Amino acid sequence: MKYRKILALALSCVMAFSVAACGNSGGKEEQKEDTKTEQDNAGDANAEEEGSDAADGEEAPEASGEMTDITLWTYPIGNWGDSATVDGLISSFTAANPNINVSVEYLDYTNGDDQINTAIEGGKAPDLVMEGPERLVANWGAKGLMVDLSDLWTDEAKEAIYDSVESACQNNEGVFYEYPLCMTAHTMAINRDVFEAADALQYLDEEKGTWTTEGFQKAVEAVAASGQAQVGAVFCGGQGGDQGTRALINNLYGGTFTNPEHTEYTANSEENVKALELLKGMEGINFDASIQGGDEVNLFSNGTLAMAFCWNVSQEKNNAETIGFDVLPMAFPTESGDPKLCGGIWGFGIFDNGDAAKIEAAKTFIDFMANDETQVVESVKASSYWPVKDLGNIYEGDELMTEYSKFIPFMGDYYQVVGGWAEARTAWWNMLQQIGTGTDVKTAVEEFVTTANAAAAAAN
Repeated sequence: MKYRKILALALSCVMAFSVAACGNSGGKEEQKEDTKTEQDNAGDANAEEEGSDAADGEEAPEASGEMTDITLWTYPIGNWGDSATVDGLISSFTAANPNINVSVEYLDYTNGDDQINTAIEGGKAPDLVMEGPERLVANWGAKGLMVDLSDLWTDEAKEAIYDSVESACQNNEGVFYEYPLCMTAHTMAINRDVFEAADALQYLDEEKGTWTTEGFQKAVEAVAASGQAQVGAVFCGGQGGDQGTRALINNLYGGTFTNPEHTEYTANSEENVKALELLKGMEGINFDASIQGGDEVNLFSNGTLAMAFCWNVSQEKNNAETIGFDVLPMAFPTESGDPKLCGGIWGFGIFDNGDAAKIEAAKTFIDFMANDETQVVESVKASSYWPVKDLGNIYEGDELMTEYSKFIPFMGDYYQVVGGWAEARTAWWNMLQQIGTGTDVKTAVEEFVTTANAAAAAAN
């Protein structure tokens, strides 16, 4: 039986870490407060806002049979990549909105971006896409391809949604290109069985899931000395899972990846150089250019690696049949004891395909999935992550989700919306490869920052 400690702290308390409202402007007051009531009226799919052709409370004409067809393309965010699960969610939406037909296309992170870019070039972009701010805001939104969703960001929505999430869903001018549904904090993980056998558990706090930089060093030394050939890998075969390597390096000595305004890359700080030099010199930690994050997950799950830097609760669930040991999720090590984890935020954006009816129908879909009091819980649970606002403990009785919930308050700045993000990600793993093959750390980091900031300047 796996070793687990059920936290006494309820998830509803854990999630209250940043509920203070943000004073950004941009929400439209004309959106009616009774949207949820209108959606419950099966014939009133288009009466959400003032200016709608349908009068308040008016049922859709039965005789006309007019339908609006929209497409949703979704990345594999938990079970939002599972057709059976999504079919159930769509059925609930259709029951409440019978005049809107939703077809779904399932993407993966290997070819999904290429599929969408090809569709954009061919003038056939999907109406809706489910992903995160780095794509919806910093990429397609920055290129002027997305619909401004400010009317969905009512005062009530801003009051409810966590500050860090709200700020990530808009550009620097306050235009919202994403309406969020769920979030998580990415962690690392260790093979508890191996660490226990090496007497390395003494260097970490199991209950809190935290450790110091010194404790991390001592633990890795102990595990390596016990005969574990590969303790951990700084994977750099590509950008997959790079949130793990960024979080590891930024946390070790308190470095940052960008400035607070998300306009400049700052990874060349003394703290980050020191962290990279530490990792480069540690026995048991290898810079591995042959693997990406997904490969590291597989190597950890089969016991080859004793720790993983690319981890979250979904990884444990997805690899449950492979894992033959007790997984202990951990925050990244810090000198300060105050880890800043990279977060994941997922929600919906709308491509501006020039069809007002489709845009309105897509907004109706978003509002139903993310705001309907009954539906939103099921929508979030389908992601296997946590809500972006306080919905109480939706995972009550779920031991695994309760365990991982303790990492949500450690979520740091969501900096993935800085300009030139795609180019910076490529430059990052190239930098790690250079360090792994002997390039001077400071030289490699300075080259990374020069490349990333040039891309940021070109994007602004």
